[in-house]
Amino acid sequence: MDFQFQYRLFRGPRICLVAPRPEDQETMDRWRQDDVYLRLVDTDVARPALRDAPGEFEFRMRRHEDDALVGFVALFAIEWGNRTAQCAIGIGDAAFRGKGYGTEGLTLLLQYAFRELNLHRVGLDVISYNQSAINLYERLGFQLEGRRRQAVWREGRHFDRLDMGILYDEWIK
Repeated sequence: MDFQFQYRLFRGPRICLVAPRPEDQETMDRWRQDDVYLRLVDTDVARPALRDAPGEFEFRMRRHEDDALVGFVALFAIEWGNRTAQCAIGIGDAAFRGKGYGTEGLTLLLQYAFRELNLHRVGLDVISYNQSAINLYERLGFQLEGRRRQAVWREGRHFDRLDMGILYDEWIK
């Protein structure tokens, strides 16, 4: 067979996206005890609880060099008829933040969303104080689509919640 697949769906230069493993649970539970992580990854109240979200496409990010669990990426709220989804990303251990793993993981997730699932739009929301995440999303082509003013309450202050999205045609450029 001479057909060659042009793109690797789940493998980047430094990390790969894999299915959750039972042994990941202990690490993920430890991350859910970290209030900084909880406040960066979600706009809901910080609480060390598990999410039950059937129908999501959730992957763990693992490093090639040592199989270390770096974080997760997920597609959820998929509307197949509209070809849209929301995405989420989290880097659990602070030692792995700012190292490019988020860029690589989200790039792989978008490739999966657009090329494998045939989605047209992927959206996300982010808290306005999470500037490193906003920078990542903008670098990958996400556009600011809306601002929910003072929608998140943290540390006695209100913060905006930013809605961002990327279309297939913007991503493919």
